[in-house]
Amino acid sequence: MSDQNIPDQLRYTEEHEWVERMSETRVRIGITEYAQSKLGDIVFVQLPDVGSETESGESFGEVESPKSVSDLYAPLTGKVVEVNGTLEASPELVNTDPYGEGWIVILEIADVEDLEAQLEQTLDSDGYAKITDG
Repeated sequence: MSDQNIPDQLRYTEEHEWVERMSETRVRIGITEYAQSKLGDIVFVQLPDVGSETESGESFGEVESPKSVSDLYAPLTGKVVEVNGTLEASPELVNTDPYGEGWIVILEIADVEDLEAQLEQTLDSDGYAKITDG
């Protein structure tokens, strides 16, 4: 069993993003503890523009570490309504608090049914643990 922190209340993608439902049609997104641990010290986060559209599975930004630059993949299709501007000055928050202060964007999804359908395509904590244990 993995010793990674995988909160039960979140949903996950195989690309190591997490999704937290905040309201009927809003979600907060970040990268998992597993992802940040593999990347190493995050030194830069490229955030999307507020008002831009994301497409599930498509890149919407990047995280950079001394080791590499990695794309951030949108777990859901929606509109960016907020970005974590704190990451511009403190990108290390992605390392120190990936499920809290290190969040990346908030998306607005078209409607409740659309959000429910998209969340069904993501992994629960047990499903995510299975892909990170190997």
